[in-house]
Amino acid sequence: MNKPVGAGEPSPGRADAAMAFTATPPAYLRSSLAFAIHYVRQRALLFLSLALVATAASSCSVGVQYGMKLLVDALSGSQASHSAAWWALGLFLALIAGEAVLWRSSGWLAARTTIAVGVDIRLDLLTYMTGHPIRYFQDNLAGALGHRITATAGAFGLLTNRSVWDVAPPVINFVGAIIIFAAFDIWMAVTLGLFAVAITAGLILFGIRGRPLHRAYAEQAGRVGGELIDVITNIWAIKAFSAQNRERERLTGAFTAEARAQRRSWMYTETSRVLHDVLLLIMAGTMLIWSLVLWERGAISAGDVVVVSAMTFRILHGSRDLALALVDMTQQLTYLGETLKIVGQPHAIADAPQARPFHRKEGRITFRDVTFGYTAGRPVYRRLNLEIPAGQTVGIVGPSGTGKSTLVHLVQRLHEVDEGVILIDGQPLAGITQDSLRAAIAVVPQEVSLFHRSVMENIRFARPGATDAAVTAAARAAYCHDFICNLPDGYETLVGERGTKLSGGQRQRVGIARAFLKDAPVLILDEATSALDTQSEMEVQSALSELMRDRTVLAVAHRLSTVVGLDRILVLMDGTIVEDGPPDELRRGNGIFAHMWSLQAKGLAVEEVERNETAKVSTDRGGPTLGLHA
Repeated sequence: MNKPVGAGEPSPGRADAAMAFTATPPAYLRSSLAFAIHYVRQRALLFLSLALVATAASSCSVGVQYGMKLLVDALSGSQASHSAAWWALGLFLALIAGEAVLWRSSGWLAARTTIAVGVDIRLDLLTYMTGHPIRYFQDNLAGALGHRITATAGAFGLLTNRSVWDVAPPVINFVGAIIIFAAFDIWMAVTLGLFAVAITAGLILFGIRGRPLHRAYAEQAGRVGGELIDVITNIWAIKAFSAQNRERERLTGAFTAEARAQRRSWMYTETSRVLHDVLLLIMAGTMLIWSLVLWERGAISAGDVVVVSAMTFRILHGSRDLALALVDMTQQLTYLGETLKIVGQPHAIADAPQARPFHRKEGRITFRDVTFGYTAGRPVYRRLNLEIPAGQTVGIVGPSGTGKSTLVHLVQRLHEVDEGVILIDGQPLAGITQDSLRAAIAVVPQEVSLFHRSVMENIRFARPGATDAAVTAAARAAYCHDFICNLPDGYETLVGERGTKLSGGQRQRVGIARAFLKDAPVLILDEATSALDTQSEMEVQSALSELMRDRTVLAVAHRLSTVVGLDRILVLMDGTIVEDGPPDELRRGNGIFAHMWSLQAKGLAVEEVERNETAKVSTDRGGPTLGLHA
């Protein structure tokens, strides 16, 4: 039996599972039903208790109707029935009180259960989603994905609530009514049972036929929600390009399509309600006429007529709730299926079944006959061989679209190679866990994205256990301590969504501070200084020189001035290394690098002058000091 877990507490063992990147999705992500059963089993004791309490409360509800029959029969009898009347009244009140207590208990249990499961669902879906490659997040709007995760937890809660309060009571009422009716006329009970089965089966079949409409609405709602968030996220561009009216017209079309899909889904639901009302009217009329005929013949008492009337109307209203609940549950299951189809896709990059943690050493990188392409038949690299000794600093240059960023992405295993093998310190990347690999690599990308958290938290993200002193030391080394201190709340200043409250250069320096703090043996710089002005770049280059010491460095660059101080330059053309050597040798040569250098010579001369001026200023005020392990 599972041990109950409190509201909002994730299930035991979930943290360990978070590190696995499986090749195929877990079984519970393959269908809506399997998904629901999985989370019910996670808290089986709580769900069993909830089911038992709801059943008991519904049974008390049926008992109340029977208690009313006993009371009416006692009151309509002789003086000798006074004691029976008081006994019937006591039973009647006790059942009412018991029903109220049990329903309130079911509310407490449902809240405790569904809220806790909602936490699990969001954590599990997010954890599995993070195993998808970067291309997955480029193909799907972030807002739509976030909305789906949250809405999936809500859908499961609605399924639970519908089952407890809208499905269980009508079902118990039906069963109770058949038992009561059978006590005085078996054929009335049989007729009621046939009516109930026929109506329920018809409504279920009708609901199943409406699935395509509900699915279309769910897809449209998710798409429109994502587009709306995309517009809000890019509000700067909308203002800058005076695009308010254009975006309004575009969203008008999207909202109209969503409304059309919603209207079709809604009207189908209304049709099912009309069908239900007609069928239930026939059933109620039949039962009431039948009971009156039996009463006229003296076959049943006045109390029996009362209980038939009460149960018939209770069934009438309860079955309406049942019909609506079944249709709504069909919609929720459809939405769950759509979410699982999007989020539960197989991971394109998975840890091998026997993958081991990466053993950090010096950082030697090896490519052996590596072939890779984003689309079949169009390789970016074909049988690429490359050896980068530990501690070597390597610049990667070449025209746009030649595979520079792809090379460093493959080192991080953000893509899976088609053929060949990549090794770091002799360990094939395919045989080690992705998390442990990336923990040994520090990256400063071209565009640093920050969380809507404080500056301190954003830098500490690289090493959660770092002290405030270590974070401050990293910031000083990245030349961002001064501007951080001038922010309204210093290191506690919130940076805004994606760091929008900071300038591009400031965000870049915070990203460099993260790399200082991470202290990894392999460092990747993907246009790390492209967002900086010349003076800031000179200051950061000085910091990067310290950061690169005793590390293996891959630096992607367009501006050649940023890589001339490195040990080695790789020149890429059409996915092929066409030149490889020290920068001075390549500059003196007559090849592609020398030609690229000559094109940037004028700009380089200006940058060298500015570098000298900046170096002089830096010398006068004292260079940066490290102390990252404080």
